[in-house]
Amino acid sequence: MAAKRIDGKMIAQQVRIRIKSEVEKLPASLRPGLAAVLVGENPASKIYVRNKRKACEEVGIYSEEHALPETTSEAELLSLISRLNQDPNIHGILVQLPLPKQIQERRVLDAVIPEKDVDGFHYINVGKLVANEPGFVSCTPLGIIELLRASNVEMAGMHAVVLGRSNIVGKPAALLLLHRHATVTICHSKTKDLNEICRQADILIAAIGKPEFVKKEMVKEGAVVIDVGINRLSDGRIVGDVDFEAVQERAGAITPVPGGVGPMTIAMLLSNTLQSAKWTAERGLEAP
Repeated sequence: MAAKRIDGKMIAQQVRIRIKSEVEKLPASLRPGLAAVLVGENPASKIYVRNKRKACEEVGIYSEEHALPETTSEAELLSLISRLNQDPNIHGILVQLPLPKQIQERRVLDAVIPEKDVDGFHYINVGKLVANEPGFVSCTPLGIIELLRASNVEMAGMHAVVLGRSNIVGKPAALLLLHRHATVTICHSKTKDLNEICRQADILIAAIGKPEFVKKEMVKEGAVVIDVGINRLSDGRIVGDVDFEAVQERAGAITPVPGGVGPMTIAMLLSNTLQSAKWTAERGLEAP
């Protein structure tokens, strides 16, 4: 029997409806605001920023885009971020990655004050995630947890295996699962007996950036498989890190690519921006 398909588009739309309803209940003076900063002419980045701005409009969040040339210096970018940090109408700042080679990514990400760091990349927010304290979490792993929750997937006591140890997806996803009482194993390029470890997973999350890497024989019967990968093949097809057609015959539930985790990332960005506005109202400009 084919696995249940976890519809990320539908779940993301449900999240957006909830956010729109909450935004409408806020006083006009507290309209959430998101600033997107794009440096250079990366086509994919332009599409991402445009989609995020459109999503903001749909739910009533104010948004503005700051498009800077490829030659922008680090000092110029830091100056813009400083102004946005001080702008009371902006509750979230998104710096689109990757950045040009003349700009130090880490320095820029840490220039965004933690209470406006809706991407969850600042060291303070990373530390709060480790300590399981309120703060902002990277949008993609947060979206993974929402997919599992909305699909009524039990996490407590389950063995979750995360393929990938990136700071953006793998590590935060593992921590979020741990905080929900899953037993978590993180696998990577140096992991021994990878197939055997994957076959032990009740929940398997693939985030390694290798097209269709996860095969049917790597998956436990009835497992929940979350595919974070987005890979474009030479024939133009977009596939995930999981061999979807084969794995769906063994998994209990699985996310498609596209239409799985992807839509959740933007939905969680909107959710974080709304939360930032709420924290601003409750605590002034204190860190969340």
